[in-house]
Amino acid sequence: MNILLFISILILLGLSVWLLYSRYQTLPCPAWLSWMVEMDNPFIKVHHASIIIYNLDIAPGMKVVDAGCGPGRLTIPLAHKLGPLGEVVALDIQEEMLTKVAKKAQIVNLHNIQFLKAGIGEGKLQHNQFDRALLVTVLGEIPNQASALKELFDALKSGGILSITEIILDPHFQSKSTVLRLAKTAGFREKNCFGGRFAFTMLLEKPQDL
Repeated sequence: MNILLFISILILLGLSVWLLYSRYQTLPCPAWLSWMVEMDNPFIKVHHASIIIYNLDIAPGMKVVDAGCGPGRLTIPLAHKLGPLGEVVALDIQEEMLTKVAKKAQIVNLHNIQFLKAGIGEGKLQHNQFDRALLVTVLGEIPNQASALKELFDALKSGGILSITEIILDPHFQSKSTVLRLAKTAGFREKNCFGGRFAFTMLLEKPQDL
């Protein structure tokens, strides 16, 4: 058997096993599969990094946390958008993912990214620090979703926005009703929602008076 064909079969088998297993477990995408989340899905517009960032109404100088940043599909364009006076905190539980983001930032000469190795919900984010927060196909990977959303709520400034993106192709897909229920429990209120039932970005606001 051709060695390349053999390697391809092994990769596909490993991918299939991970996808099947992750349907029933709250597991982050492993670093060796980071290529799966590196690209925009060509068939789902709401998943595109540029669309997610556009809908967040980002302004230069803001401070944003990319929670569960993975290999930095959102982190790098966010850092460009925020400019030298802004800042992105790339948060991920896997050191390998943060290393990938750091290498990308170095290549394009970006210096406004801070790196934080932590799980969302561990209480590592300071309160009232961020204008925006993102969870892009990450919520279903978090064991304690209530703690995670409460930490993000506390980390946002009054009037800050959390953007949650979910697509049905993700093995950890969370429905609109689930996202909204969890978010309201944490104290958020719905500001807007883009997309449909099976692929959407929901914007959730921390009330101005908090």
